[in-house]
Amino acid sequence: MKNDWAMEQLQTIRTLMERAALYRRALAPIYTLTGGIGLAAGLVAWKLQWADTRHFGLFWLGVSVVSLGLAMLLIRQQALKADEVFWSPPTRRVAATVSLPLLLGAVIGVAACFMVEAENDTWPLVMIWLLLYGCALNAAGFFMRRGIRLLGWIFAFCGLGVMLLPALADDLAPAWPNLVMAGTFGGLHLAYGIYLYFTEKPDKTA
Repeated sequence: MKNDWAMEQLQTIRTLMERAALYRRALAPIYTLTGGIGLAAGLVAWKLQWADTRHFGLFWLGVSVVSLGLAMLLIRQQALKADEVFWSPPTRRVAATVSLPLLLGAVIGVAACFMVEAENDTWPLVMIWLLLYGCALNAAGFFMRRGIRLLGWIFAFCGLGVMLLPALADDLAPAWPNLVMAGTFGGLHLAYGIYLYFTEKPDKTA
């Protein structure tokens, strides 16, 4: 039984490594879509001046749920087009890898919406989300090429930068965290999606 389990795990990891280029190609439309959603959402929230913790947290949690739902639909469509199983062992492996930091981000976000007393203290939440998301991307990068791991590091460093930003600029408007969310979860995703489109080699089997 243990030998069968070990062989199954090795086969899953081997499949992930063999399909790294395929997964990289599949990420291009996903990152472009989620980046566009994040950029538009951040600009809308900044324009409406949503700065209190509850509205900020609930709004961005909602944006993340919508983005994740649309990304899953895209992945399912890609799987059907390639005549593959959607919830395959490699997909489960990647989902398990990123689930903990994403779950922590969601729980902390919900808790901040209803437990934080300060109305306009959203910077810590932005920092935590960026750091945890960077960790999730870095972990998922074990099964893909190094570009996504580099993106994870960029998100993490952005989170560290957010930790210093309020202290360096005390006169920042309360709605500025929405612009930071737009620039990171929107702009970085969009830029990475465009990068994948322009650097992906054509499929010779097509």
